[in-house]
Formats: sequence, C-alpha cells, structure tokens
Amino acid sequence: MRAAFLLKDSYKRFPTDEEFKRELMIKDVYNFRNRNYLLRKLENYNRKEIIDIEAYTIEHIMPQNPNLSPEWRRDLGPNWEEVHKTYLHTLGNLTLTRYNSELSDRPFKEKRDMEGGFADSPLRLNRELAKLETWNEEEILKRAQFLVDLALKVWEYPQLSDDILAKYRKKGSENESVTYTIADHPELQGDMLALFEELSKRICNLDSSVRMEFKKLYIAFKTSTNFVDIVPQKSRLRLSLNMPFDEIQDPKGICKDVTNLGRWGNGDVEFGVSSLDEIDYAMFLIRQSYERHREDE
Repeated sequence: MRAAFLLKDSYKRFPTDEEFKRELMIKDVYNFRNRNYLLRKLENYNRKEIIDIEAYTIEHIMPQNPNLSPEWRRDLGPNWEEVHKTYLHTLGNLTLTRYNSELSDRPFKEKRDMEGGFADSPLRLNRELAKLETWNEEEILKRAQFLVDLALKVWEYPQLSDDILAKYRKKGSENESVTYTIADHPELQGDMLALFEELSKRICNLDSSVRMEFKKLYIAFKTSTNFVDIVPQKSRLRLSLNMPFDEIQDPKGICKDVTNLGRWGNGDVEFGVSSLDEIDYAMFLIRQSYERHREDE
C-alpha cells in the first residue's frame, strides 16, 4: 500500500510533508467538506478516551462578523481587516465548543475566561488558548504551525527504502510520462499568478477529492475526471467547463458556447477571469460543473 502511494505521479502524487504543511496552513478549513474528520483526528491523536466531536460545533476564535468590536480591532492591529480576511476560516483560527452562542463575538479574554470558555474546556484543541492574553495574527500562525505539526504525526508520510520501492516500480515507468509544473506556464507571473493562486485555492476547497494537474497547455482540476480546465493567458485566465452549454446557468451571460470548436481544455462552456473581483461569479459557474460530475460518480 505504501509503495502504491509513493509511486503515484502527476496530480495523484502523494504530497511531501512540506507541501502538506504549506497547504494546510492556508486552507479554508471551515468550508472543507471533511473538516469534522480533520478536527476529530487532531483532537483524539494518541488518546484512549475518545472525544465525540459531533456533539460540538465549530468556533471561530476571531469572530466571523466583519464588523469587529473595538476590542478585536485593537488586538488584531492596524491591518485588522486584512488579518480577518486572510485567516478567518483557516485552521489556526478554528476550534470546537459547545458554547458557540455564548461565546459569539465576545473579546478574546471573555471567550477565554467565561464559563464554558477556552480555559474551562476539556478539549486539547483549546488547551493552549487558555494560556494566551491576546489573539492576533502572530498567535493564529503559531497555533496553525502547532496543529499542522500534529497533523504530520496523524497522517505520516509513507516510508520505504529505495530497494523495496524498486521491486514495485514497473519497468520503464519512470519514462512513460512527462510531469509538467507551473514553470511550464510562463504566463503565470505577477497579477496573473496571484489571480491563478486565489482561484485554484477556491476550486480545490470545493472538496478533498479535487486534484490539480498541470498539463502542457492548460491546468486541469478533476475528481474522477476534469470538471474545469484553466488556460493561462497574458491578461486573463481562460476557463473551460466540462459540461453541455445548454445546461449552464449564467445570469451575467459571460459564457461562450465552444461546442466542436477544438479548444485547449475539455467541455463546451468557456469564459474568462481577469481580476480577483470576478472570482465569486466564476466559482458560481465552476461549482455547477463540479456538482454535475459528482452526481455522475
């Protein structure tokens, strides 16, 4: 089994520890389909008295409410809006509680010290929170680092010696396919790279089954098969949705019917994204293709 994981390539490749840590640090865990599984495994690692987290709810330590109180703005610092936007749904800012409504948008110290608060919690996920005086970007990142280090113990990278691995490697398999990377798409730099990174993050957060694969001429996002492909261009990202044009719901009318036109990428629906403020609508369209393919699985 370990050999099977280690010998997979391309988008199926088993991530390294560094890749796993980097992505888990920034992932939108709150909207992650398997967030309960993730938090349950972290809470119960090496624990015999298992905590049933289904009886708990997700708590944002820094509140979801964008109209943060003066106390929260002070603790988060002068760039509080950016901190809130960047880290709100990430692992470092999430925990579990049965007192979600009581904790609400209260200042951090009140959340820590009140009855049922972090200092009064039996959960390991809240243990370090009980020791803190404030909650800000530095503490969010420290806690995220602690939790991803724990995750590396829960989900260990498979280890096999080269000699053993060689026994499972098919003869000639190393030369049977070409692996492409982001470096093969020179258009992805500057603003286009930032746009691609934000859009690809949102697409991958649709579900844990979503995988990104770099092709020679485009980047594919797939579950069992491609549901959206991105062709990088100098001033925009051209997207192809793998679904019939007559099935797309497109209130803004930005999609183009490319049926039988022979374009790079898969599918009959094409549209472009050229700025960050277009991503929300792009995800509305992409989700339709994703849901269609998930129903077919």
